[in-house]
Amino acid sequence: MSDSCETPETSHDDHRLNGCGTHSAVARSPAASVPRLLSVKKRKIVLHFDLNNTVLVSDAVTKQGTVAALEYFLSTVTWGRMAKGKWEWRCETPSLLPPCEGATTYYSHFGRVASFTTVGPGKRFRKVLEEHLELLQWPSHLEPDKELCVRGEDGKLYHWILPSFFQLLQDLASQGLEFSIVFRTFGTDLPRVLMVVKRALEQGTHPLFPDLPALKLSVNATAGRIRCSTKGAVLTRGEERVSSREGERSLYQYMSSSQGLGGFQDHFDWWARNTYSILGGKPLWIDPFDSTVQHIFIDDNIRQNDEDTIVHPKVFLDPEGSQTRTASTSELYDLCLIQNDLLRAISDPTYFTQRIHICMENYERNLQQGLS
Repeated sequence: MSDSCETPETSHDDHRLNGCGTHSAVARSPAASVPRLLSVKKRKIVLHFDLNNTVLVSDAVTKQGTVAALEYFLSTVTWGRMAKGKWEWRCETPSLLPPCEGATTYYSHFGRVASFTTVGPGKRFRKVLEEHLELLQWPSHLEPDKELCVRGEDGKLYHWILPSFFQLLQDLASQGLEFSIVFRTFGTDLPRVLMVVKRALEQGTHPLFPDLPALKLSVNATAGRIRCSTKGAVLTRGEERVSSREGERSLYQYMSSSQGLGGFQDHFDWWARNTYSILGGKPLWIDPFDSTVQHIFIDDNIRQNDEDTIVHPKVFLDPEGSQTRTASTSELYDLCLIQNDLLRAISDPTYFTQRIHICMENYERNLQQGLS
């Protein structure tokens, strides 16, 4: 069977959040009308960033280097289906969303496959891998930095942290936006990431972004933890401790008051215990009535299938209330949830900035329609 399916756009419209009305997906350009931009600028944005295959193209837990991590990602965004006992591809290019009804990703059907594009069935995507590895390479005219670059399995030097992440920090600061960054990972890379980012922001050690210290962004290098159970969630960092037993509003307020950059290791075992579904995902507290703060989560494993997604959105039912409900991923897609497109995050330095502006515009529209 031929690859006859069209690849869809990743933006969605007709989202509804807590009865506040619908909104349409905006264009990919971060441009906005002056009145709306002024309104958006008054709002603080708290950006919850996954690490592996979002900011980093590697994984310390699975011991995947740059090449293996990118091959794994490709297996999660290439689509096909079984027909007469054989796998048939239904896409020519990678995409976050299924190209047609009935299509599933290769990873979803077969699991992790070593050397997916080299000796595996994904050979047709080998060129995509090679193009993006080339874009990831540490510039040859720069001295290698033992913290900012990493040697891949092929012996080449690559960026450890995506340049598009540092570009985002510069973009948001230059646009006069108040923001904070909260790294959220199941993995073990967090302490090292915090240390390297702190050095780049305070000492200007990144040769491509030497002016980062001018942003005056603080970094809390103490890695926190979030642990979940049937009794609720507990957040700890150093001497700080916040629990949902005190009301989920307290956790929302804690995250909303975050400054600079910091991070937490989320509870992988809880996600596994809940069969990798939305109910065991990384908790994200959202107040759809709050015009002063917007929370946005960026993760490559956010999927519009609540049986197989990584963030658990907990939406407050009332202004200043303590009761929450679980919102579906599709309800918050491109509003408070961004499914990371790692290929675009590698190839487009302004990718994160563009996607966050889409969410900000959609959130503003949601608030305005709720008021009206």
